[in-house]
Amino acid sequence: MAGLVGGYLLAQVLPVALVAPWALPRADAVLVAMQLSFVVYAVAAMGAFAARSALRAWVVVGTATVLGGACAWIAL
Repeated sequence: MAGLVGGYLLAQVLPVALVAPWALPRADAVLVAMQLSFVVYAVAAMGAFAARSALRAWVVVGTATVLGGACAWIAL
């Protein structure tokens, strides 16, 4: 579940935080964020399934999601 649900949430939040500081037109920023979301989701899912325990997977994915959300909120 951490790989699927947590990875999805992280893939929606983190690209916004990464793209927000760049000086791109809105359409380009959306395209870059969409492309980054696929990479973020794949890495989050692989990391969650490679974790030693489900708790560790949830902690890592949850922490990354909260920090990414905070960065996106500050950047916007």
